[in-house]
Amino acid sequence: MADRLKGKVAIVVGAGQTPGDTIGNGRASAILYAREGARVLLVDRRLESAEDTRALITKENGEALALQADATLEEDCKRAANTCVERFGRIDILHNNVGIGDGDANVIQLEEQAWDRILNVNMKSVFLTCKHVIPVMRGQGNGAILNISSIAAVCSVGGLLAYKTSKAGVNAITHQLALANAKYGIRVNAIMPGLMNTPMAIEGISKARGIPKDQLIKERDAQVPLGAKMGTGWDIAHAALFLVSDEARFITGVILPVDGGQSARIG
Repeated sequence: MADRLKGKVAIVVGAGQTPGDTIGNGRASAILYAREGARVLLVDRRLESAEDTRALITKENGEALALQADATLEEDCKRAANTCVERFGRIDILHNNVGIGDGDANVIQLEEQAWDRILNVNMKSVFLTCKHVIPVMRGQGNGAILNISSIAAVCSVGGLLAYKTSKAGVNAITHQLALANAKYGIRVNAIMPGLMNTPMAIEGISKARGIPKDQLIKERDAQVPLGAKMGTGWDIAHAALFLVSDEARFITGVILPVDGGQSARIG
């Protein structure tokens, strides 16, 4: 175990994952934070999935606690912040990883219920977790917040109106909070993943489109400029580790694409 996060306490919201063949962004980040010495509160709507992540961490002699919570509910977000302070004494890192896209469509076909659900999960959750964690970080005089956005926020995407809007909102929240909280020693950054080989993407999209997973993977790989291969949850985790660590102590308000060059051709 290394020590880039030694002595730090992290909350990872969305620390479980969709079942699948690979590892999700949230689980990979939680495991890497623990490997680097952080104690981690693993928050997920599905407790059993968070417990699976905890088991992987404790197997490597890391320290973690799983907590069931719905990040779209204010009381749950408040409870998560309070639980972290009660159990670990502080909050150094908040990693917001929840996100969905199912039910999304173009402006004519998109149902109001799907719009509301996607914006609640992807954007409102970031507002609510930050609302209850930032006071703790202000009291400490430091902290690092990392929001997982998407290159969909800045790239042309077909038929994903609510998802694109929600992730553009995450970028806006990140900028706003970075400037508002810099004087308190709190850094706020975001990562925009590109096409990733994660269970949520592959299992979810292959099911929605009714195509085999191997065909989908081949199609997505071909769209990536760097090596014609999608990234993995570990690519997001390593970028996240840098941004929440003291190595990035002079970085705030940054929206970092981790996408194999895909967003370099915006449009």
